[in-house]
Amino acid sequence: MSPQSVYVVLNEVDDDATFHCDALAEEFPGARTVDFPAGERFDPDDADAVVLTGSTAGVYERDQHPWIDEEIELIRRLVAEGVPTLGVCFGHQIVNVALGGGVRSGTMTAGLVEAELADQPLFEGVDPVVPALHGDRVTESGDGLERIASAEHAEVFGTAHRERPVWTVQFHPEISAEQTESLRRFGWEMNGFSWAEVTADRLFRNFESRAGVE
Repeated sequence: MSPQSVYVVLNEVDDDATFHCDALAEEFPGARTVDFPAGERFDPDDADAVVLTGSTAGVYERDQHPWIDEEIELIRRLVAEGVPTLGVCFGHQIVNVALGGGVRSGTMTAGLVEAELADQPLFEGVDPVVPALHGDRVTESGDGLERIASAEHAEVFGTAHRERPVWTVQFHPEISAEQTESLRRFGWEMNGFSWAEVTADRLFRNFESRAGVE
């Protein structure tokens, strides 16, 4: 299947913080990137898989960022039509909100953390030490979504739909030591862990396998 059938939806609103979106897009060579805040759109009927990136915007900032409501409607359509979808950080939050879940603002977590990951194909080969960079947290999973990951600071750290090929994670599988300089502005901490313990990027290959777009 052509990699052009994969769409990476970029959600970052801060031009100085696009490093994570760039890193995620690099995980899907040949995929089409769609800058949602900038007004770019795509036809979900053309998509074989969709990945939603993180953002420094909050899902609840709809007055400030009207595109959020449009993305919520897009997500509902993707879920209804069974398009394989992966939400990362902000993507995790907006998928849950789109399906009736809740999100609240909290203190910033920026560093390597240890997560409890469910025994499921999305996490095959993914070690529990993962990169986290977020302030907002999902407080209640959306309809049809069940928790598949948790962390000490965020109980709903990942979700999966019970009937549709939809997965979300609060952590950033795309972040690695290569982004160290960009991470410093957020007060990044290693928390006693090392990058050698991080295999989170394997999650992307697992998603491709589940989505049938390898």
